[in-house]
Formats: sequence, structure tokens, C-alpha cells
Amino acid sequence: MSDPDLLKPTLYRRAGSAARPEPPALLGGACACGHVFFPLQSYGCERCGGTDLQPRALTGAGRLLASARVHLHAGKGREAPFTVGSIRLEDGPIIRTLIEGGETRLHPGAAMVAVLAPVTDPQGSARLDLRFMAEA
Repeated sequence: MSDPDLLKPTLYRRAGSAARPEPPALLGGACACGHVFFPLQSYGCERCGGTDLQPRALTGAGRLLASARVHLHAGKGREAPFTVGSIRLEDGPIIRTLIEGGETRLHPGAAMVAVLAPVTDPQGSARLDLRFMAEA
């Protein structure tokens, strides 16, 4: 079942509960060969070419590989400045994502955790979108 509050419910979902919150889960997959990937797709494994792919919820935690602060951005959907980063998830895949609190100094190897941040969708509605932030 899709969560109407999420901006991209095919990529992530809430995890835990109000009493016991957990980072959001990323909706990835795993191949029979053991390769884990994100996002979920059905075209075949990028490692072995196999098609025995199964959905798998990935942990919203990992380590920062690199980050960059963007001060000038031509896109209309996001106002600069903002921070982007590459994060190796604990489950294995490397993702590129927006980082909340990226104005603070980040360093490679920092523990990162997924959060749901309030955003406004293109229609002007308030939604939640996936971001990562340095773990406290």
C-alpha cells in the first residue's frame, strides 16, 4: 500500500512506529547471486545478468563516501545552496542523495542515516522526501 505523504513511495517507505522510530527503508532488491541493488528494477542483475530478482528493504544507514555543496543550480525544482553526497549503504549499494544539515562540515566515513524531510511537491502540496543526515 502506497503512503500518500511520501513524495516517491516506489523508492522508500516509513519504518518502525511512532513509539519506536527507525530510519526509512529504501526499496531495493537482491539477485540470487547475492548482488544487492537500489532502486528495485526488473531488467536483470548488473553483476551476473540473471533475472531471479527479489524485492528487499534496505537499511537507511551507511557511510559517507563523498559530498559536495552546490551553490549555483540551474534547475527549477531546487534552490541552492544544498549538499549532495554518495553513501555506501550498510546493505552494500552506493547511492547519491541530498544531505540534510549539509552546511555543517562532513567528512568521508561519517555515519549517515536516512530521514524523511518535509518538501513541497510540484503541485504545491506538503510531502515527505528521503534525505540523509550525519548520525547524531
